[in-house]
Amino acid sequence: MTMSLGPLLLVFVLGLIVTPSTLAQNDARYIKFLTQHHHANPTGQNDRYCESMMRQRGLTSPCKDRNTFIHGNRDNIKAVCGENGNPYENNLRISISEFQVTTCRHIGGSPRPPCRYRAFRDFRRIVIACENGFPVHFDESIISPK
Repeated sequence: MTMSLGPLLLVFVLGLIVTPSTLAQNDARYIKFLTQHHHANPTGQNDRYCESMMRQRGLTSPCKDRNTFIHGNRDNIKAVCGENGNPYENNLRISISEFQVTTCRHIGGSPRPPCRYRAFRDFRRIVIACENGFPVHFDESIISPK
């Protein structure tokens, strides 16, 4: 009987080793998504807001061409991966409800700092990629500001 438990124990131990690394990887991608695209309560959404946020979030070496900040709580954004989202093309999800967003566009010049950005505020549905129920990518190309 002891011999038959050996393979089962091995599978169990391997499962314990592999699962945390997978969760940690998803967690890291989710944290990166939040760092790049989430800002719950902005105090202003003008050009200075964009320049400050892009610099604070480490998106200016080189100057990122475009980045969108989603204003709302994390749970509502995460819900797009479930009940507040519908399947969209290429394994993406589109939100059912609109979110307040600020899109920051680099307005030319050098790709090196200091970076200058123009702010575009809007309410719109967002398109994201999800892994294991967590947002991991915001698709800038799907719905762009006017």
